[in-house]
Amino acid sequence: MSRTSDESLKTSNSTSSKTGALLVAAGMLLSKTAGLARESVFAHYFGSSDAGDAYKAALKIPNFLQNLLGEGVLSASFIPVYTGLRVQGEDQKEDAKKVARTIASLLSLVVATLVLLGVLATPALIDLVAPGFHGEKRELTIRLVQIIFPGTGILVLSAWCLGILNSHHKFFMSYAAPVLSNFAVIATLFIFGGSLSQNNLAITTAWGLVIGSLLQLGIQLPTAFRLISGYRPTLALHLAPVRTIVTNFVPVVISRGVVQVSAYIDSVLASFLPTGAVSALAYAQMIYLLPIGLFGMSISAAELPNMSRASGSTEEIATFLRGRLNRALRQIAFFVIPSSVAFLFLGDVIISALLQTGKFTHETTLYVWAVLAGSTVGLLSATFGRIYSSTYYALKDTRTPLRFSLVRVALTTVLGILFSITLPKLLGIGAIWATAGLTISAGIAGWAEFLLLRRGIRHRLGPTGIPVSVQAKLWGSAIAAAIVGGALKLSLPNLNHIFRAAVVLIPFGIVYLSATVSLQIPEASSLIKRLLRRA
Repeated sequence: MSRTSDESLKTSNSTSSKTGALLVAAGMLLSKTAGLARESVFAHYFGSSDAGDAYKAALKIPNFLQNLLGEGVLSASFIPVYTGLRVQGEDQKEDAKKVARTIASLLSLVVATLVLLGVLATPALIDLVAPGFHGEKRELTIRLVQIIFPGTGILVLSAWCLGILNSHHKFFMSYAAPVLSNFAVIATLFIFGGSLSQNNLAITTAWGLVIGSLLQLGIQLPTAFRLISGYRPTLALHLAPVRTIVTNFVPVVISRGVVQVSAYIDSVLASFLPTGAVSALAYAQMIYLLPIGLFGMSISAAELPNMSRASGSTEEIATFLRGRLNRALRQIAFFVIPSSVAFLFLGDVIISALLQTGKFTHETTLYVWAVLAGSTVGLLSATFGRIYSSTYYALKDTRTPLRFSLVRVALTTVLGILFSITLPKLLGIGAIWATAGLTISAGIAGWAEFLLLRRGIRHRLGPTGIPVSVQAKLWGSAIAAAIVGGALKLSLPNLNHIFRAAVVLIPFGIVYLSATVSLQIPEASSLIKRLLRRA
């Protein structure tokens, strides 16, 4: 390949990646907005009640299946192999289609089996996830899990669609599809919220979630089937790429399982805290996952197919991947650093605007803010960790991230017990800070995992990361913006929640953007140019 054509390919890939990241972010913004609307409506009807705790706890077990076999796992094991086949010629494209059909068939069999086992084993699983639940609260949680489990299995199959669509650079539909699932839950709450008891409303909402899962899968299937020239059940296990995907799949599943064990530990510890702890943890996680999804996940998802195209000598591949990784890290930091600062200093404004209504009171807002503030400890490491993991997956290495995730879960266990149980008792502090201790401990463990991921990549690709001077500019700009936002917050305590959020957060964003432009941060200038083009 000539130097000119090589540079042309790099430019094309860079443009494709930026467009892909924007499409992923746009789709996720729609789905996350719908998710926030869902949580706001849910908070209105359930607040931090026993029924709300039961519903949130019930989601943990089926979501374990979704996270174990869903989007991230399939992306890590399937996309690099499938993309690699598609760029090798017409003959290989046909093999890619066979591989896609085989993986869909295998996944369907595995999911159907696990869903059936999960429904039958629900009573025992509840004792693992929420051992602090007893009596009516426990029975309600069991029934909810048995309803939600099949819907979660459907969502795992929709992750196969996402893998196909992403590989073909069709990013928007898969990430916007959850809007349908969220709207199904919202519609259920609005229709039945005023006429049913809280326990019966929780059960009806679970059925609404199952219907939404069917809608989410249904909107993606036609396009996915068209891209692989139709779907016919097949188990072509003799194909080498299928064996490669399955081989890579196992370590990623274990790695994801370890991460889920970390979340499980938080859930177990929260179930021993007073009523409201499980719900508060879930509300805070929903908000802090927004920047992880919108920025970390969108950039990582768009980068993985492009990183998987890397070819040439070892040095050429290393140079290519190192350049893409460093650019992605700067893009992530530009958005996530101000998100962390805003959650820490202005979290009450954000939470009250999104959730404070009905049974979700001002006291609940302060409770969730404390938990959200604790989560800011690990927000940046979590988003950085996603792009580093994508780099490993592009290198077809799924085992190294597994080893590091084991370290994370060990730290989460030890620190979670220390920060949420042991220290609060010794210090005599309330449940609000004990719950925050869960998110703080998870953040510390996340940093340990990230540092290990970065060290491993440096050994293979060379130095990576963001210059300290750039980080200082980003943090300084975010803190300056928080000072302005904090002053506005304190001077306008009695405004309507939504109007107050606009008055506080819009100036926060303006100050941050202005400061980063004046400090010559390229990502800020690029963002302004994109905004002006769309104006």
